[in-house]
Amino acid sequence: MASHPNDASSTTMATADVEAIGAHCQMSFCHQLDFLPFKCESCKGNFCLDHRSETAHACPQAGAWARRRTQLQQHQHHSPSAPTRASTPSPRPNILTHEQQCSSPTCKILINTPLVPGVHCATCNRSYCLKHRLAYEHACAALTPQGARPAGAGPTQREKGLAALDKLRAWGVSKTAALAKPSLPSASKQAAAARAQATAALKRTAKGDGKIPVEKRVYLYVEASSDTLTAKIPKGAFFYSAEYSVGRILDLAAKSLQVSNLNNRAESEEERLRVFWVDGGRLLAFAEKLGQVVQTGHTIVLLRGVGDAMAATPGHAA
Repeated sequence: MASHPNDASSTTMATADVEAIGAHCQMSFCHQLDFLPFKCESCKGNFCLDHRSETAHACPQAGAWARRRTQLQQHQHHSPSAPTRASTPSPRPNILTHEQQCSSPTCKILINTPLVPGVHCATCNRSYCLKHRLAYEHACAALTPQGARPAGAGPTQREKGLAALDKLRAWGVSKTAALAKPSLPSASKQAAAARAQATAALKRTAKGDGKIPVEKRVYLYVEASSDTLTAKIPKGAFFYSAEYSVGRILDLAAKSLQVSNLNNRAESEEERLRVFWVDGGRLLAFAEKLGQVVQTGHTIVLLRGVGDAMAATPGHAA
């Protein structure tokens, strides 16, 4: 039977109609067609389920939606002449585009959704679910208000983080310079032997998932800066898969060193953790693959509060 001349165009239109229902994930290496895409309220991009959070898609404007909301609330609170008529209720947030966790450390409820509204505490400047909305429920008196700096207080967490970042950069530069310093042939052989011995000791003591194939393991020295915890600087030797992303390495390292990881719920950059690669002298982007940048025997450090001061190389946005 002869084909109808419009068959080809009909097929094209049908395909276009299917793709018009959803959107392709804007993550550079994903581009998955998602019929119910998630929209990031910070960068306005569309993403699939796996890359919907700011951390997963390395949002270049991370936390922007939270800052806009805070500015709007402050403007409404300090407005000198508020209208006497009933205020127009704010539009209901969409759970697909707006996700936030209750600020109570023991609570995992998502707030600001159509079913669970969030309650903002003006005293500590945090948002809570209905259960923890009252001051005594979330120990408001013991909390330092977000964004506030009491008179006579010491440096902020961000200032401490930036100071630690400068020290680590200097450490990385000196370490690289020492390795590149020319020496006598005998001294070079001794240095190579010492490095081989240190690598062997690292592999013997490193901890990690035994299911990772030996040929894919990257053995690292992992530390957390003194500003990350109130205790002394924790450190350890661990191995990870070369295929792991830096974001996954951060989660695993924070758990191993018992460092509080608030990256998925913190609104302020002062509370977020980042991974600093000492041997490379820069902060690593969450989406980078470990095996593409870091080698066995290198050192990474968990830092908090460095935020927008990231010195990632061109093409790597955190």
